Amino acid sequence: MKAILLAGGQGTRLRPLTLHTPKPIVPIFNRPFLTYQIDLIRQIPDITEIILSLNYQPRRIEDVFGDGSSVGVPIRYLVEPAPLGTGGAIKFAEPFLDDTVVVFNGDVLTEIDLGAVIAQHRARKARATIVLTPVENPTAYGLVETDADSNVTRFLEKPKADEITCNTINAGIYALEPETFDRIPKDTNYSIERLYFPSLVERKETFVAYVYRGYWIDIGTPEKYTAVHRDIMDGRFTAPPFDGDASRVVVSPSAKIADGVVLTGPCFIDDEVVIKAGCRVGAHSVIGRGSHLEEGVQVDGSIIWPSTWIGRDAVLKDAIVGRNAHIGRNAQLGASALLGDKTVLTDYTRA
Repeated sequence: MKAILLAGGQGTRLRPLTLHTPKPIVPIFNRPFLTYQIDLIRQIPDITEIILSLNYQPRRIEDVFGDGSSVGVPIRYLVEPAPLGTGGAIKFAEPFLDDTVVVFNGDVLTEIDLGAVIAQHRARKARATIVLTPVENPTAYGLVETDADSNVTRFLEKPKADEITCNTINAGIYALEPETFDRIPKDTNYSIERLYFPSLVERKETFVAYVYRGYWIDIGTPEKYTAVHRDIMDGRFTAPPFDGDASRVVVSPSAKIADGVVLTGPCFIDDEVVIKAGCRVGAHSVIGRGSHLEEGVQVDGSIIWPSTWIGRDAVLKDAIVGRNAHIGRNAQLGASALLGDKTVLTDYTRA
């Protein structure tokens, strides 16, 4: 049994952070995002290989994970010659599939019990199983309708208020049988959501839903990217480095923090960070590896990627700053600040 992670997107909603860092490896604290999905997949011993379906900056992703030995499962890389869409990417992997395949969208973070999904899929002898999750505002999404026996009956694309019959959306996790891929054309941009799944309904094939009501989030926007960090810090999602222990102050042993610096949990200080006297690091802040905070810096609710230098008396509140940035002294960054790698802000800048 194998798993496919659809990790070929360009992450346009996260730009400029993703100009040099593909979305699948943007850091969540000090771990590439895909590591969290791989942790979940590793819980299923039947999965013997993970296939990473890539298109955008594939070498950067391969450099992080190598052959998979560092994460405990073999990894195969398939690089699409051109963007093939979700269905086309699965078709591209078909020669390497010989059994039920688990498919993940590459930007979903969840605590779902994959074993339960696969068990239901096999018990129903389904041709495909789609994981659904409920949402509070159904009008903002495409909905998936099911019957009393969990059979998928209809897809509703962003319905009007009077058309809503359910509140469940596609969670981007599937169990599929490769013999159904014959309907997907080769080397063609093809949508699994708009074409493959509706074809199962039309042909009255066994296509079932697994409704998951636990933690689920798409990290594809700056707001959701920030929310993931806060959810882990606050214990809403259990994962390193907080592991459900809310309000912790996590500081690497190699960080150099001056006497009197105020650290308010939950916050995270990575390896080789330097924080000088008079600084204050507030709750929900993340200071990436090798970053340097000069005297009097205040960081509150902000995410700072590695190797960034922040000048004396600068103030950052709810900002996101990429790698190797330089923030001048007395600069002030607010909640709308989203800075890419190597950004330079001069002294007294307001952003």
